[in-house]
Amino acid sequence: MKWQSSRRSFLSKFSFIPGAWLGAYSFKVPAWSGVPLQHDVTEDETFWYQVKMAYTVSPSIVNLNNGGVSPQPKVVQQAVERYNQLSNETPSYYMWRILDQGREPIREKLAELAGCSSEEIAINRNASEALETVIFGLRLNQGDEVVLTKQDYPNMINAWKQREHRDGIVLKWLNFDFPIEDDNRIVETFTSAFTDRTKVVHITHLINWMGQVLPAKKIAQVARSRNIEVVVDAAHSFAHLPYKIPELDCDYFGTSLHKWLCAPFGAGMLYVRRKKIKDLYPLLAAPEPESEDIRKFENLGTRSFAIEQGIGQAVDFHNMIGSERKFKRLHYLKNYWMERLMDAKGMKMGTSFDLNFAGAVALFSIEGMDPEETASQLFKKHKIHTVPIKWENIHGVRVTPNVYTVTKDLDRFIEAVRDIAAS
Repeated sequence: MKWQSSRRSFLSKFSFIPGAWLGAYSFKVPAWSGVPLQHDVTEDETFWYQVKMAYTVSPSIVNLNNGGVSPQPKVVQQAVERYNQLSNETPSYYMWRILDQGREPIREKLAELAGCSSEEIAINRNASEALETVIFGLRLNQGDEVVLTKQDYPNMINAWKQREHRDGIVLKWLNFDFPIEDDNRIVETFTSAFTDRTKVVHITHLINWMGQVLPAKKIAQVARSRNIEVVVDAAHSFAHLPYKIPELDCDYFGTSLHKWLCAPFGAGMLYVRRKKIKDLYPLLAAPEPESEDIRKFENLGTRSFAIEQGIGQAVDFHNMIGSERKFKRLHYLKNYWMERLMDAKGMKMGTSFDLNFAGAVALFSIEGMDPEETASQLFKKHKIHTVPIKWENIHGVRVTPNVYTVTKDLDRFIEAVRDIAAS
């Protein structure tokens, strides 16, 4: 089916309904239905410009640091404001008797998106809280080994170091020089570190520093065959890469929903394989710490119910686009700017072009320039927001577009980098 309406008639017809226009542009084939799309919109800038109009992003600043936290679509912002206003009418009534009861439908929505049982999903505030629940809740003893990498996220590294300090567990560090386009090499590096004393392997599914995708499932399959528990940090892969949690074959999984799902700030999710729930202690005390109920991980006390409820609109918005369509666009945007900057003076790319090893997150550097100076010039001279990265074997400027990013934004970025490199 061909899109025949003009941009003007398109906007006039649908702009008053915060999501109808996007559903209409889906050509009557829901992106999440599994039916092959009749129209590939990956490079259709008209379509993605309409997506951009669903956000309230700055027209003067090009935000290419969506890896830290992503903006929310207008419909999500409005939901949070509406629920917050409702809460303030009579807080203890609307929060505890009305909105608190709305958590179960949100749990169901997340479980459907994740492809698992709702009895394996807990809602919390971010990936750090989810994963620290696992790290501090696992029953580990002195001498037990945990395999992890120096490229993992600092909060997780520090949590494991605290267990090392407190309980005498042994941390076995792997150190990679990314990018790597060889699953077998990565799997072998992990599995060769396993011993009879290895109890846990910690896998960062998508390295936040530069976008490398790790073969989490392949590592997990070897680990589980040796009775090693598998923890997956999916802060940057959930609602970014197209997969379902059970496909990773992990035991524990944590993510931030305010990144690639574009949910309200301070929304996160914990997955625990059902048979593992009983033996995992909650981070915050629960009435029955050895309960088999996933809800024991939600004893946060007073929290923002408005934020929790806003997750529902974020899931709906994500589903309107569709996981496969979203990933194809994000990967296309990453390769769009990388391909056009490959020949720039002193340019070095720190991320794979291959969709099997990267999504939207990518890293570049300019020979002879400090990453902080490059990022500083991008913002001061061109109002382009990126983030400098200096971590284990990883140095450069991280660039992360999102679904509201159009190629015109990237063209501005490309010219700015060329200008800086030439000077």
